Order: sequence, then structure tokens, then C-alpha cells
Amino acid sequence: MLYLLVAVIGYALGNFTASYFVGKGMKNIDIRDHGSGNAGATNTYRVLGLRAGAIVFISDVLKGILAALIGLWIIGSPVGILVAGGFAVVGHNWPVVLDFKGGKGVASSFGVILVLSIELAVILLAFGLLLVLLTRYVSLASISCATLFPILLIVFSYPVEIIILGSLLALMAILRHRANISRLIIGNENKISFRRK
Repeated sequence: MLYLLVAVIGYALGNFTASYFVGKGMKNIDIRDHGSGNAGATNTYRVLGLRAGAIVFISDVLKGILAALIGLWIIGSPVGILVAGGFAVVGHNWPVVLDFKGGKGVASSFGVILVLSIELAVILLAFGLLLVLLTRYVSLASISCATLFPILLIVFSYPVEIIILGSLLALMAILRHRANISRLIIGNENKISFRRK
């Protein structure tokens, strides 16, 4: 029953889509109607600029952190972190309040991982930033970090239930990037620009 409770709380928190509110607040637009159509930090950055993208990224990370902390508090173990945090990512990706059209959950997943292990989060952040700087493909960095996460859980000898839940979190991120993977393969994926907006 407690697992169901944290799952519901996590999903409800995930429904708070910062990019939607930032788009409405700054330009009175639905961010999902612009750019890639994704309700996430990268698309917000491309459409509305650095400040808006940073606000969304931080908000999405905090959403994952909050859900994970609630899961840890109620369940009392790292499993609670990944259950509540994982459902927050589900809520972010498929928010019922926005007709199930949300983001890809990378920033919120990072927030969950921060609560689970700062060490793993730092490794993934450094790896992801390096890939972005080298390739300018945010999607490639996101997919690569999602792939690396379960591997790190195994390398650092986490319990099998954490590895399974972490793998599901990673799989969710990878599946949300299916279109990006196709574009990367054929060579027409959009690169991020570092020019000031």
C-alpha cells in the first residue's frame, strides 16, 4: 500500500510541467507547439533562450529530487527513491493534465539519481556534459547517460532490485528518445547552439 502511495504522489508531482508554465508566462505560448514539440528544458532553451531553459531544467531536477525524497521518507529505503522518482518521471513524460504530452524525463531522472547517489550523479553529469561539448548533441548525451546508469549500478554493486528499477528508469529515457535515435543514425539530428540568446 505504501508503494502505491508513493507512486501516486510521484506521478502527481511529475504532472507539474515547468516548461508549459514558463512558455505561458514568458511568451504566452504552449512550448509543445514550438521547436521539437517536447516539453523539456532543451526545447525550451531553443525556443525561449538560456534563462527559460535553465529555469525549466532546475525545476525538473527539483521535481525528481522532491519525489525521490518523499519516497525515501515513506518507504525508508532506496527502493522508495526509485519508485516515487520513477513515477514522477512517468508523470513528467505523460502528464494527465496536459493530455499525456510531456517531456522526456532526463532532468527529472537526474534529480532522482542525485538522491540515490551523488557520486553516480556526478559521474553521469560529467560524462553527459563532455558528450554535449564534444558533439553538441544533447540527445546523444541523454541516451548515453541512460545506458551508462544501469552499468554503474552493477559496477558499484547495488542490490538487484535497485538495478532492475534503475534499468527501467533508463529504458524509459531511451524509449522517449526513439525519434532522436533515428535522426542520429541518418545524420539529421539537431545540434545545440551555444550562442547567447
